[in-house]
Amino acid sequence: MGSIISRVYWAFAPPEVEKQPDAIRFGILGAAGIVPMALIYPAKSHPEVIVQAVAARNRERAEAFAKTHGIPDVRTSYQAIIDDPNIDAVLVPLPNGLHFEWAVRALRAGKHVLLEKPSVSNSHEAEILFNLPELSRPDAPVLLEAAHNRFHPSWLLFRSLFDPADVTHVFTNSMIPWWATSKNDIHFNYKIAGGSLMAMGCYSFAVMREAFGAEPTACIDCTTHHYTDGIHDKCDWDFHAKFSFPNGGIGEATSTLRGPTAWKPDHRKFRTRKVTLHGYIQAIAWHRIDVVDSFEICTGDGHIIKQWTEKTSHKAYSFKEAGGQFTELPGESWWMSYRYQLEQFVHRVKNRETQAWISHEDSVNNMRMVDMAYEKSGLGPRPSGAFKAS
Repeated sequence: MGSIISRVYWAFAPPEVEKQPDAIRFGILGAAGIVPMALIYPAKSHPEVIVQAVAARNRERAEAFAKTHGIPDVRTSYQAIIDDPNIDAVLVPLPNGLHFEWAVRALRAGKHVLLEKPSVSNSHEAEILFNLPELSRPDAPVLLEAAHNRFHPSWLLFRSLFDPADVTHVFTNSMIPWWATSKNDIHFNYKIAGGSLMAMGCYSFAVMREAFGAEPTACIDCTTHHYTDGIHDKCDWDFHAKFSFPNGGIGEATSTLRGPTAWKPDHRKFRTRKVTLHGYIQAIAWHRIDVVDSFEICTGDGHIIKQWTEKTSHKAYSFKEAGGQFTELPGESWWMSYRYQLEQFVHRVKNRETQAWISHEDSVNNMRMVDMAYEKSGLGPRPSGAFKAS
């Protein structure tokens, strides 16, 4: 328990380091609750990142947020952040339905963009955003969908324990406790792309696709519980989706925004090797990778002489703990997945080699998978906003 307390303490109260003269200056579009974990805390321990400015729906909210988190500048609008020549990059943690507009505006202003997941409202917006002409220039700004869990050492170690070609079944299970959401929050606002498939499905589908090393051929089934009250219609609070993959494998995902207070583990399953990663979204507090290998010795006619299993467990809060090919990579046991993500984002902005990344194609394909599930459920993909990129 002491190590858990220590990790979580330093994750939320990291040591502050001296900033380098060429540090990347971030502006934040919105004072969302995720911002401290997504950027403010990770930036404190990064010598090449400064959180310079914030804007919110009203200046009073922005000023209060800036005071709480020690942000030097407050701007009167999101556009003022983008127009500021002293800002190098922006974090877009706005409601899903606003991601497309403000990512496009920021990129066209030459700003690097760290874009909260899910990247946009639907696959149509994703195809436009991730194929903007501005992204194909030699000096193109960096655009990253912030699927933070895929940057943590535990995920990279987990991923090294199997070959996607051998995967036949993947199951993911996640939840947000019932008390952490309410019917009137953005998760249940259809106009701004709310729903549990958007909130949690984007995590599940991304790791499922990576585990199979392929894109799904079809959504076989998707069931949801959703509102029909005339106000929050088509917003799902839970889902169970099943997909087929090119090798004949099946991927399943289930999640709820009305989960119990007690945490429930998440799983990935394989036929002869069962690999389970407990805690794949927020690995900083606790996670464990369990590997169960099954063996049997048979005679020529198929008679089983002996059967046995071998079990091992792994943890990797840092790359040093992950061992092997990861040992020399930077990181501390108290780094959140957001901090590992920020490390890679800075590397890409500085034109350095990255050890983990989420490609533009990956982000587009993930939104296609979300749309497939919504279409199968009967609720339909989330609507696009009024903003047009052309």
